[in-house]
Amino acid sequence: QVQLRESGGGLVQAGGSLRLSCAASGTILSINTITWYRQGPGKQRELVARTIQGGYPIYLDSVQGRFTISRDNAKNTVYLQMNSLKPEDTGHYYCNLDIILSSGRYTTPWGQGTQVIVSS
Repeated sequence: QVQLRESGGGLVQAGGSLRLSCAASGTILSINTITWYRQGPGKQRELVARTIQGGYPIYLDSVQGRFTISRDNAKNTVYLQMNSLKPEDTGHYYCNLDIILSSGRYTTPWGQGTQVIVSS
């Protein structure tokens, strides 16, 4: 069983920065694909950033150059650094991980979400 705990959201002025964290707990062998999604008010959920183990990250066009996805394998924690935030970045942010467990099983848990509010 794997649980994800997100943190780091909050209220920030436009131009500011936040770093979201997504910590995975459980009998984890490896974290392969990391994806961050967001859902703004009245909008559909959209993919913000994704990275595959050993590959190059991809970003939503509107966040390219401002957001950076990263990981700390020793801590089983992944991050989304968000700089130069804009009001349109407001929303709930969710992490979704592709995880291989020590048992060899595969699981794709979701974080509980963390709210980001960017004021103008």
